[in-house]
Amino acid sequence: MDGNDLTGKIIGAAIEVHKALGPGLLESAYEACLEEEIKTLGLSVKRQLELPLRYRGIQVAVGYRIDLLVEDSVILELKTVDDIQPIHKAQLLTYLKLMNLRYGLLLNFNVEKLHHGICRILNG
Repeated sequence: MDGNDLTGKIIGAAIEVHKALGPGLLESAYEACLEEEIKTLGLSVKRQLELPLRYRGIQVAVGYRIDLLVEDSVILELKTVDDIQPIHKAQLLTYLKLMNLRYGLLLNFNVEKLHHGICRILNG
């Protein structure tokens, strides 16, 4: 499955979660429910995956975590904020670079309609 098809399926799953829960909950609630919704699609998903950081050839333990990683190829960064800020996009792009992945989705669940809270990020 190519990246566009996969991100399309993930967005559909996120929309289902948002329809069921609405805005106003903690990020962790959306994360847990989205993980389950993605599994129902038959896709592999890892939650709170440790993000390795190497500095000058040394593994540095800093505690960064990826919210969700789908099919080992798409990083999902979930937010529950008033507005997506440039730093949120930069964060996801940095995660993509560190993991050497191309596709990322920034999903803000604190919106009336989820399509207003979706941002696709591409690395490279």
